[in-house]
Amino acid sequence: MSISQAMATSFKTELLTATHNFSASGGDTFKLSLHASSASLDASTTAYASSGIGEITGTGYSAGGGTLTNVAPTSSGTTAFTDFNDLTFTSSTITARGALIYNSTDSNKAVCVLDFGSDKTSTNGDFTIQFPTADASNAIIRIA
Repeated sequence: MSISQAMATSFKTELLTATHNFSASGGDTFKLSLHASSASLDASTTAYASSGIGEITGTGYSAGGGTLTNVAPTSSGTTAFTDFNDLTFTSSTITARGALIYNSTDSNKAVCVLDFGSDKTSTNGDFTIQFPTADASNAIIRIA
C-alpha cells in the first residue's frame, strides 16, 4: 500500500460536468482527511470512505477530517487556480503520511491526494496542513 500525490482522475472528468463548485461564497464544502502510511491513495481514488482507506485515528482528530476554507478561484496569465487556508488540528496526538481533499457536498468525491513524503506526527500539539501560496505556480489546484 502507498500514497501517491495526484489529482484524482475522476475529479478531472467531474470538472467538465460542473460537479465541483469552488466559489468562496456559496460553493461546495471541501474537507481534508488524514491517512496512515498503510493507506492506498492515488489518482484512481474516487471518493472518501469512512472505512477501508487507512484513515488515521487519534486525539484531536475525528473521522472525515476537517473542513477547508476555500480561497476564491482566480487566474493569472493562462493558469486558473484555487487554494485553501491552512488547516490545524489542535491539541492532537496523531501520525499521518498523507491526506485526501474531497467534496463532502457531493458524495465525498475525491479532489486530490497529498503525500507528505514521510510520517508527520504531533504529540498533544497542533498538527497543521500548510497549503502553498495561492498563485499560478504554487496553488494546490492549478489548471494550465
